Amino acid sequence: MAFRFNSFIGLALAERLAGAHGLLLIAVLIGVCVPVFNVGAVWPMARHSQTGLLRALVRNPLIIATAVGLSANLLGLRPPAWLDPSLNRIGAASLALGLMAAGAGMQFGSLARAKGLAVGVLAIRHLLLPLVAAGLVFLFRTDAAQAAVLLAFSALPTASSCYVLATRMGYDGGLVAGLVTLSTLLGLASLPFALGVLR
Repeated sequence: MAFRFNSFIGLALAERLAGAHGLLLIAVLIGVCVPVFNVGAVWPMARHSQTGLLRALVRNPLIIATAVGLSANLLGLRPPAWLDPSLNRIGAASLALGLMAAGAGMQFGSLARAKGLAVGVLAIRHLLLPLVAAGLVFLFRTDAAQAAVLLAFSALPTASSCYVLATRMGYDGGLVAGLVTLSTLLGLASLPFALGVLR
């Protein structure tokens, strides 16, 4: 949860911050990070549920969708133009639907029982990662567009799909739903912190 990110918000922000160039930059970040982070998220849950990692990866719908999408992209496949409006509407609705699902599954009791874990995960996601990104920007002397996209990327709220993944793999869905909801609210502070103060 601490390293997962909401790519829908990231794409919208990158376009606002740096236009088409920003979209290209964040697309590279997402393309590299999504497969790696999904595998990293599945591994501890597979160990917790005592199922094999390979079996969990092969049966995971998020990883299957990512692999199919990357394969289609590499092969140059595109959906027909007449499907674009429907696919755009489904994509636009997915953020709201994911947050609604997480909100419906949230259990305050789970958050209360795991206060230390919740604080640690959210501090990494919304404070430590933006500071690390600011350090990388300073170290590598990135240009303005790269700096803006990296800082925005580092401060994004966690992905609502974390709840789906946790529930499917038998993890504590109520706790994860609470963390997703709190992370989304904390994004209202961490994004201005990253793009205003650190930038």
